[in-house]
Amino acid sequence: MENTGSGSFLRNRRLGSFLETSSGPSVREAPKISNREVTKQRAKADAYVDDDGWVSTLISCVRIVTCFLTMMVTTFIWAIILVLLLPWPSQRIRQGNIYGHVTGRLLMWILGNPIKIEGREFSNERAIYISNHASPVDNFLAMWLAPTGTVGIAKKEIIWYPFFGQLYLLANHLRIDRSNPSKAIQSMKEAVLAVIKHNLSLIIFPEGTRSKNGRLLRFKKGFVHLALQSRLPIVPIVLTGTHLAWRKGSLHVRPAPLSIKYLPPIKTDSWTDDKIDDYVKLIHDIYVENLPESQKPIASEDTNNSSRS
Repeated sequence: MENTGSGSFLRNRRLGSFLETSSGPSVREAPKISNREVTKQRAKADAYVDDDGWVSTLISCVRIVTCFLTMMVTTFIWAIILVLLLPWPSQRIRQGNIYGHVTGRLLMWILGNPIKIEGREFSNERAIYISNHASPVDNFLAMWLAPTGTVGIAKKEIIWYPFFGQLYLLANHLRIDRSNPSKAIQSMKEAVLAVIKHNLSLIIFPEGTRSKNGRLLRFKKGFVHLALQSRLPIVPIVLTGTHLAWRKGSLHVRPAPLSIKYLPPIKTDSWTDDKIDDYVKLIHDIYVENLPESQKPIASEDTNNSSRS
């Protein structure tokens, strides 16, 4: 009987010990995750995951074809309107903006990218609007977001772009010959005269070309010359994620999230001709501060671009 009692006592102690080890510590001692691991997990959750599977490729093809057909329809409609308005250049510019608002918004809706817009209160200034450029999507966004009464400045070869190039010319927007410096300067002077005469705004990509990897390139000086001659303020537009949505040279569009941020206008009234390089650097640095790490310029790349320009 004593052995039975002592055995029962020992079994009860073992059971209590088992319950303590199996329930108590497991609640109190949760596995610890370092701050570094938490940061990595959040980055993975926030990062856009690229999908090159056949379903994604098929959807991409459908979207591109739909965009093309949509642009054909809207371009045909506005081409008729612009031909009827040939005697009135300022009205053609404004109708071109309306075409851009309608077509650009439709194309972005077809592409299906989630879009976040900040600083819309700065989007109705009469100004020189500038934007970083890393994707064909940037053109659609510029069409959509440019306020009415804005002209673009593009390379002269834009006229050969199907549909868009011909309408660009009809809408009385401006072209420059980048292969000839003297002609480019003359084109800039004509652009300023048109802007002042018709009370217009400008929109331009200061990098002069699309970035291949989304990273910011060196800025050309043209937009500063335009600001010095027109005395219009400069409104930077910072685009994020467009290089993931549609890469340069690719026919695969992706539903990557996009961010559009208007920054406060930068006054140019007191700018002087002897500080052009300083102004270019000032605006470039503003972009570097506002772009995510993945789109900031790499020092070696920026140096190479500087040597080419």
